[in-house]
Amino acid sequence: MDPLMGTSAVVGLANIGVLTALLIIYLRVYKNTKATFTIGLIFFVGLLMLHNIIAVYAYFAMEQLYAIVLLPYFVGIHIAELAGVSVLLRVTLL
Repeated sequence: MDPLMGTSAVVGLANIGVLTALLIIYLRVYKNTKATFTIGLIFFVGLLMLHNIIAVYAYFAMEQLYAIVLLPYFVGIHIAELAGVSVLLRVTLL
């Protein structure tokens, strides 16, 4: 496996971890408040988690189909997403 693809997979797994924490928090909030806005947050987190699960799976299952020149962009996208969801987690915990 190319090191950049491995990096993308690791960052994708980190995204899944942060998104799991957000999902748990949002489910607890919804359980206590029944706020409809929270349903939107749960849906948002669920779709982002699905995206990351599919991406990590694809890195391992379809490794030979990815062009090497695209790998730095994948790493950048996953790092930007990790930064975004980390900020969202931090703001949620305030």
